[in-house]
Amino acid sequence: MGRSRRTLPEELLLLALDPATGTTAQPQSLDLGLAGAQLVELALAGRIAPDGDRIAVVAPRPTGDPTLDCALELLRRRGAPVRAVHWIGGPRLGLRQIYLTHLERCGMVAAVPGQMCGVLPTTRYQATDTAISREIRSRLDSAIRTGVPPDPRTAALAALAHAVGLGKHLYPGNEGRSSRSRLRDLIRHDPMGGLVAHAVMDVQNGAAAQPRRSPGPTGRQAPGVRSAAEPARGVPMQPRHGSMARVVAH
Repeated sequence: MGRSRRTLPEELLLLALDPATGTTAQPQSLDLGLAGAQLVELALAGRIAPDGDRIAVVAPRPTGDPTLDCALELLRRRGAPVRAVHWIGGPRLGLRQIYLTHLERCGMVAAVPGQMCGVLPTTRYQATDTAISREIRSRLDSAIRTGVPPDPRTAALAALAHAVGLGKHLYPGNEGRSSRSRLRDLIRHDPMGGLVAHAVMDVQNGAAAQPRRSPGPTGRQAPGVRSAAEPARGVPMQPRHGSMARVVAH
């Protein structure tokens, strides 16, 4: 999968890891971002393509990455293009933990067991190869600083980082305000990344669950109103508690 064998979900997760605390920034929205990053990675691999605000499978052959191939198979089983906002909003079983475990297996992070309040078992994750994290961050910094249109992968990563709220984590304080603004502007450089990033933000804003309004006088749906959410069939449910509760991700 690409020159570095690192996928966008992995890079997004590495960006979100706090090197000081071993926790992840924006954990709730990050879960949505990881699902969206899978879509972008599959698009970069030529397996899916945007169809309006929907995602269509165009080449169902496996990528060789088990986690991406699972997502690709679920999309294929839908049988018809699915709205990005509904796919991203569908619950998934431990997606963040799956990627943390993969990064640990690859030697990019190390699991550090601990306890919360001296009782509850927790696991924090520390980056072991800081050069990789620096390289990822450097790509974003370069795109923000130079204003040169970035490659699609970096543009999509920037769009996802903005969508899940990592801007304040990466560029904090008043001094980072202009960098956060330029990070947001990078969303326009990759159509698929932009589609997915907007879908992530729509899910956070509750747009995917808005009911359909009654037709107006013209018989058409009111402008800007999204249709009711489709059921996320074929998407495994993610428990609110359980194994993921052991991972500290504040």
